[in-house]
Amino acid sequence: MRISDLLKLAFRNLMRRKARTALTVIGVVIGTISIVVMVSIGIGVNKSYDEMIMQSGSMTIIRVQKYGAIFDDDGNYVDSKEQVLNDSVVEQIKGIDHVKAVSGIVNKGVMLNSGKYETWVTLYAMDCDVFEAFEFPPLQYGSYPTKENPSTIVVSPESMAYFYNYSGNNYQEKSIDPLTEEVILKFQEYQTHPRKKEFELEFKDVAMMEQTDNWEYSYNIYMDLGYFKEIWNSYANTLILEDRKSAVASLDSYEEIKINVDNIDHVEEVQEKIEELGYATYSEMQYLQPLRETSDMLQMVLGAIGSIAMIVSAINIANTMVMSIYERTKEIGVMKVLGCLVRDIKRQFLLEAGLIGLLGGVVGILISYILSHFINKYGTGIMSSLVGTGTTGDLSIIPFWLPFAAAAFGMLVGLLSGYFPARRATRIRAIEAMKTEG
Repeated sequence: MRISDLLKLAFRNLMRRKARTALTVIGVVIGTISIVVMVSIGIGVNKSYDEMIMQSGSMTIIRVQKYGAIFDDDGNYVDSKEQVLNDSVVEQIKGIDHVKAVSGIVNKGVMLNSGKYETWVTLYAMDCDVFEAFEFPPLQYGSYPTKENPSTIVVSPESMAYFYNYSGNNYQEKSIDPLTEEVILKFQEYQTHPRKKEFELEFKDVAMMEQTDNWEYSYNIYMDLGYFKEIWNSYANTLILEDRKSAVASLDSYEEIKINVDNIDHVEEVQEKIEELGYATYSEMQYLQPLRETSDMLQMVLGAIGSIAMIVSAINIANTMVMSIYERTKEIGVMKVLGCLVRDIKRQFLLEAGLIGLLGGVVGILISYILSHFINKYGTGIMSSLVGTGTTGDLSIIPFWLPFAAAAFGMLVGLLSGYFPARRATRIRAIEAMKTEG
């Protein structure tokens, strides 16, 4: 029997009992919606976790900080320890396999003045050779410092956006353009010698970063480490003797050493080797794995909930097909007497079951898209607080492959549910079937 003939018979037989067919299809629709929506929520939560990590920094970055945090085997904070970080440590880390770039970092809180307006920002000084390797944001204008031009000062949009004039009872806020307005940098860590002029550094060669969602670069300014040491020594010369010695000595150590690994797969390996040297480390990767495990567990739970609904619909399809066989026993006998092949009879019942699954799957997918839209529009805030994502992004994400997988799964459920009833139909004897009333 041709496929077209089988299809015609299948549609005709399904239309015989419209109410029963509709109820069975609705069961598949509910099962499909459950799976698609639940899986889409799991995918959305997983993406939210990834975005949270990526917003806080690159996944290939490892940090060794002056006050290193100590964690237990479960990742819980235990204590901190002071670590001596200097050029010797930097050289040791450079020798570790898979280390792409490494630099000691000095950070200082500095005051910026522009006329009557001022603000406080954090200055980060690091080796200019690693700016590119650490994938700093693109620049609106200017260029990152180089060995040939180390005096460039790189500013973030936020660091220039909030200058204040505190004179009088009220303060005024202003955004500064370092290209057209004078900006002066002042260190405030030590008191200036009474007989010496306060150190000031005028911004002459400035580069501006583009806006970025990565908080690491917000409200900060950057410069080359070698250039920083030059101006810091100039600043130290304006201090009293005791403070001068402390200021110069502070250049011998770093607040942080930043390492970039060549591949995300090698981050944990490099971390372990640094820790073997006796230094506590920190990276976003150490928090990603627990989040991934939580997300995977959530996806499994949500998928299991959806699967239960699909299992119920599979039982419903099987029940429908068994009832259909009992009602059509004489018809099956006639088909056998007329010479229909056993495999054609089996195919017909399997096709009917498969069509129920496919139709329910397609309708369920369409409704799932509608539900996903409303979940993202109205339920993101509530659900995000429940699952702890802390994000305002889409909670339900349906990737391109999920509708196809759901439709295929719906049809597969139909075929599997109809297999044993179809097999039962082929075992009915023609003579006994012909004696059946109906």
